[in-house]
Order: sequence, then structure tokens, then C-alpha cells
Amino acid sequence: EKKEEPKTGWEKNGTISFLFNQSAFSNWIAGGENTVAGNLGINYDFNYVNGNLTWDNKIIAAYGINNIKGSGSKKTDDRFEFNSLVGKKAKKNWYYSFFLNFKTQFTDGYNYTTTPKTTTSAFMAPGYLTFGPGMFWKKSDNFKINISPATSKMTFVTDEFSGQYGTDEDKTLRYELGFYASAYHKTTLMENVSMENIVNVYSNYLENPQNIDIDHQLAFVMQINKYLSTNLRFHTIVDDNASKKVQFKEVFGLGINYLF
Repeated sequence: EKKEEPKTGWEKNGTISFLFNQSAFSNWIAGGENTVAGNLGINYDFNYVNGNLTWDNKIIAAYGINNIKGSGSKKTDDRFEFNSLVGKKAKKNWYYSFFLNFKTQFTDGYNYTTTPKTTTSAFMAPGYLTFGPGMFWKKSDNFKINISPATSKMTFVTDEFSGQYGTDEDKTLRYELGFYASAYHKTTLMENVSMENIVNVYSNYLENPQNIDIDHQLAFVMQINKYLSTNLRFHTIVDDNASKKVQFKEVFGLGINYLF
């Protein structure tokens, strides 16, 4: 990739996308239910550079819902994530760094296989706050890696979820100390087709360090014009405190994009 020239000040860019799906049936012998689904997403970067100082920030938020006639509305996506990483140049592309990552969701989540449905999650249940010092390698805003060998991770839940998501009974906070690494890479595969990769891994020194938490987000955006695009997103989570099984989500659709 072409080496970027040093910059000073803020550089801001982001995307607001809305994916919409709808199907309707009338006297359709093969069967089918009227369905309406929508997914709203925000991906916003605001990065600062001043001499040997760099400060990268990213907000990812998404919320989706569908409505099937006769079954009511169900949530299909719900998340909020904030990443902040400040670095002071050490040598070439290496920086001394300190990072912070915060994750939660906006509304309650439910298990619909039970009768009646049961609440499985909520705002700040769980909520994750991860932070620590380390070393940061940055080739450009589109390719960077952070390593933090002394990272604190705090898991928050409300009283209703005490004892879940790795917390002890009657406790609403779990503290971990471990090794954290993250990588970000965004590239253009071909004209109007981009790929974004975000990977986070964490190992808790204090308990079962062999059980490594993995959070991987992969997104493909195929831009049709300034406002329309086809979006394909994958999200995989491995976290035995939240679920003994691998969590996987895929979202695909034709969307309306607004770049800012």
C-alpha cells in the first residue's frame, strides 16, 4: 500500500446504513407470512494526529428488528461499541499505547423458545469495559495492531442477572486481568468493493487462561452508487462466560448508505 504522508489534526468519517427487507403474500398457495425487517447501523471513526501523538476512536452501533404477521416483532441486531486508542511514537511505526473498549446493547434480549419468553440480556447486562497499556503498531488508519499484556476487563450486569456472564452469585461485577490483542484492517478488494476486518482476543490470567475470548467482525460493502450498497456482515464471538457455544451472526441486504 502507498505510504501515507504525516497528518495533523482530526480526520473524521463514517457511514450510516439502513437495510430493509419486506415480503407480502395474498392468496399465495405455496404459503408465506407477511414480513417487514429493518436494520440501522452506524460506523464512525474520528482520529487525531499531532506530531508523535496519535489518538484513534471508533463507534459501532446497530439495531435491527423484524415483524412477522402473527408472530409479532423480534430483535435481530442490537449492539453498541466504543474503541479508543492513544499512542505516543516510540520508533518507526511503533507507539507506546493505552486503549479502552466498551461494549453493551440498547434493549432487552429474549429467549423465544420458552413459554413465556424469558429475558436473557439487557442494557449493561452484560456491559464490558476493557482497558490497559501496551504497544501499538500502525501503518495507516486502515491497518493497525495493538498488544496489551496487562489488560483489565470488567464485566457488568444488573441485579436481575447476578451470577450470569461469569459474575459470582449476588455480584454484579467481574474483574479479570489478562493479555489482550486487537487488529484492524480495511482494504479495497476491487472498485466499489471494500472489506473490513476487526479482531479482538483476550486471555484471563486469573482463571482458565487457555479459554481465549475471540471477537471477530468481518464486513463487505459493495457500493452501487453514493447512496445504495449491498452489505454483508459476519460477527463471531467465542466467550465461555457468556455461552458455551460459539455465537455467530450474519446480516445481508441491500441498504441505503449515507457517508459523512
